[in-house]
Amino acid sequence: MGILLLRGNLGQSVCFSSHIQDPVVRCWSCLFLFSKIIELGDTAFIILRKRPLSFVHWYHHSTVLLYTSYGYKDKVSSGAWFMTMNYGVHAIMYTYYTLKAAKVTAPRWFPMLITSLQILQMFMGAFVSILNHIWRQDPGCHSTSEQLFWSCVLYITYFILFARFFHQTYLMPKVKAKTKSQ
Repeated sequence: MGILLLRGNLGQSVCFSSHIQDPVVRCWSCLFLFSKIIELGDTAFIILRKRPLSFVHWYHHSTVLLYTSYGYKDKVSSGAWFMTMNYGVHAIMYTYYTLKAAKVTAPRWFPMLITSLQILQMFMGAFVSILNHIWRQDPGCHSTSEQLFWSCVLYITYFILFARFFHQTYLMPKVKAKTKSQ
């Protein structure tokens, strides 16, 4: 993404699909699509372990896989932004999960940071989609109304769900269970 911005401008990185034919971009895009399949497998493990599965978890993983497949097939130009943001947030998130699995105590603020970054990612994704739609009149811009509709529907619903999760998990006071003696 940085190279795209250095070589051109924001509009080209959001709207033009010439970078999609680059072998490196195609490789990372394909790996990104495969990573979404693996993440959906994470949902299967939660079900198999009979652990509670939240709506935000299965909705996010299943719809991201569908949208990523669509974006890869149709060579959605703003997909490079979506992919870069997602790779960045997931690198931090999976570092946290790895530490947790290794029984290393991470700072208490770390999960809050991850959810905050996810919320920021959703806001930025919607913003990039809107920019893509605004600039779609430019010659050579690769964008459709269908792309704007689905990316905005997904990013807005993700934003709402992650903001709600943040509020319930980090801002709502924890209600302590009453003891038997009360």
